[in-house]
Amino acid sequence: MEVDRNRLAAGIELSENAVAVLKKRYLKKNERGEAIEEPIDMFLRVAGNIAEGEFRFKEGEEAKALYEESRERFLQIMLTRKFMPNSPTLMNAGRELQQLSACFVLPVEDSIDGIYDTLKHQAIIHKSGGGTGFGFSRLRPKNDLVQSTMGVSSGPVSFMAIYDASTDKIKQGGTRRGANMGILRVDHPDVEEFIGCKRENDQINNFNISVAITDEFMEAVRTDGDFELKNPRDLSVIKTVRAKDLFRRIVEGAWLNGEPGVVFIDKINGDNPTPQFPIESTNPCSEAHLPPYDSCNLGSINLEKFYREETGDVDWDDLRETIHTAIRFLDNVIEQNNYPLPEIDKMSRGNRRIGLGVMGFADVLIKLGITYDSDEGLAFAEKVMKFVDDEAWEESRNLAEERGVMPNFEGSRHEMRGDRVRNATVTTIAPTGTISMIAGCSGGIEPLFAVAFMRRQADMEMPDVNPEFVKLAKERGFYSEDLMKKVAEHGSVRDVEEVPADLRSVWVTSHDISSEWHVKMQAAFQKYTSMGISKTINLPNDASVEDVEDAYMQAFATGCKGIAVYRDGSRDAQVLSTGKTSTGSTGEKPTMTPASPEAPTSPAVTPPVAAPADNGPRFNSLAEARNGRPRTLTGVTKKIQTGHGPLYVTMNDDEFGPRECFVILGKPGGTAAAFSDALGRMISLAMTHGATPAELVHQLRGIQDGHPAGVGPAATLSVPDGVAKAMSEHYLIEDSLPDTRELPIIGACPDCASGLTRQEGCVVCHSCGYSKCS
Repeated sequence: MEVDRNRLAAGIELSENAVAVLKKRYLKKNERGEAIEEPIDMFLRVAGNIAEGEFRFKEGEEAKALYEESRERFLQIMLTRKFMPNSPTLMNAGRELQQLSACFVLPVEDSIDGIYDTLKHQAIIHKSGGGTGFGFSRLRPKNDLVQSTMGVSSGPVSFMAIYDASTDKIKQGGTRRGANMGILRVDHPDVEEFIGCKRENDQINNFNISVAITDEFMEAVRTDGDFELKNPRDLSVIKTVRAKDLFRRIVEGAWLNGEPGVVFIDKINGDNPTPQFPIESTNPCSEAHLPPYDSCNLGSINLEKFYREETGDVDWDDLRETIHTAIRFLDNVIEQNNYPLPEIDKMSRGNRRIGLGVMGFADVLIKLGITYDSDEGLAFAEKVMKFVDDEAWEESRNLAEERGVMPNFEGSRHEMRGDRVRNATVTTIAPTGTISMIAGCSGGIEPLFAVAFMRRQADMEMPDVNPEFVKLAKERGFYSEDLMKKVAEHGSVRDVEEVPADLRSVWVTSHDISSEWHVKMQAAFQKYTSMGISKTINLPNDASVEDVEDAYMQAFATGCKGIAVYRDGSRDAQVLSTGKTSTGSTGEKPTMTPASPEAPTSPAVTPPVAAPADNGPRFNSLAEARNGRPRTLTGVTKKIQTGHGPLYVTMNDDEFGPRECFVILGKPGGTAAAFSDALGRMISLAMTHGATPAELVHQLRGIQDGHPAGVGPAATLSVPDGVAKAMSEHYLIEDSLPDTRELPIIGACPDCASGLTRQEGCVVCHSCGYSKCS
């Protein structure tokens, strides 16, 4: 059957931002990097390729009819933006690579051969565009005997560093660096070293890390008991610790910079549908719980598309039909996938794990008039996810009748229950970063990122307001450009009195909501989800260590399978030395580290010149008022890792405000060091004449030189970008200037230099669509 391409293309409703994201990341390109597809071509390519999976089960005219029917159904749910598969499927289906899975879990055996075989497999997967998860708990602890050589082991963390270094050199699909998850059991003797391995933000930056928490450990925490750390080689007890003290170390690390998260490994394996294949790790964002060599095959339903204004409710029949089509689509993905390793091919086809998730949850709540952080919000979450899960399993049973049960059905919990299904799992809540932008909806089950935010356009900052909010404001007569700008500067409307109270209660953003309600919402969805949930538990900068501990305890008590928190501003660069520094609103000074031996001493200063008193004469310019440099200025030095080595940025203030900046790159000498010194001098000159930190950050951030260091919020793209990062952390975030006051900005986007935010366990740019799961 011929497809009317032009008619279909005319019917696609994609925002300008969605089209830009597709052109940059998804559409086919020629050798010059120019898109040679239109969005309709991509959707046709994906629908046709995934529908070809029908030929694996039928032949002749019956197969052809099923193919055409499936292609049309698959095409329609994507064109209407009711469903989107994960990014690798959109990018690669119908193309030479044909690698359609987002991420994989690999085993790490306790032998040199095993460790380095997995290192090779990691590189192959990253080259294909996938991310990797590892359980390092089988490795013997540091300083344990290696009998074959009579030497000693270097421990799991040392091998994580090797995997991290490899990731830094291999680009995913030739476009971006890979992401990893590293997990170590809480009863491993090296767990304390593991907890602290990312305490400095310049280490192991290509990994998320989580501690695998056992029920036994949580009981010991509850009763304030002791806990044994055991050598995995022979289960001998190496050390006994107070459980509460170890738990406190985990919590303090999460408070400091969001690492480590935790996964409740006994809960995960208690629900593991294939217990013959135990789970020891997850994918990088922790929502897919996989045995070694298994993969994620994911897609998401856009809930907002099922709201019907005429009834004021969800169209449950339409949602049911879409779920059934999406499950068939994902099962076909397994057939069409070109897996990067034969071991992965066998395990993925044997377990047939798929994960249908949701996005647009915040949008549909708003349309229903339901407040996110309310009992009504939790009840709707349970209702809608139970519906999705129930219908997904029903379609899996239908597919089992048509195509047969999953090959690893024997020995599975499904066999024990007599439930003949096609798939080991059917639902998970995965990050939807760029696919939610294509679908034009809010990400995953997160609240709104912002009702509005300031978007950079050329050299101006313009308010970018949610179009639905603008429509409501105009309909109800409270719209004005000044109000929209005010909303954009706040990000939220909860405290904007000009907005009607009923709208303020439902148009809530992530930072309007307490951590307790974030965890409650995660737990509500977890009740009816096969695997796990990728969600960020946002905490304000002034949250205490006890607040993080409460969130972790609440997650365990409410049945979550894991949790990761992010405290605003907690990924700041390490403070080396301080004079006058802000301590935040906790009243608690951050931990200070003595200055490095390589850290620069203060540059020579000019003789002092008296500054004017408050009641002194007026001056024609700030430079005239300053009239020279005082002998003593106070400030802060921050250490930033760059692709050229450690960068030391010293920022000093005088009575008028920011005054000077010294930029020193590692050891003196060389062209890069000379340019760094020159950059600092020019910044100081600009500051002397009144340039603000915000203006300087605006000019410097996002500059790239081809030698980045790190990924996500920890990434430094160049020396100028590193200076912008240091200045932003010192002046903008700590002083809460209007354009960052309410927005959870954690760094500059490497593509467009706009603000990055942490959502669904990922780092996302809402301006250009960049996302990174790390």
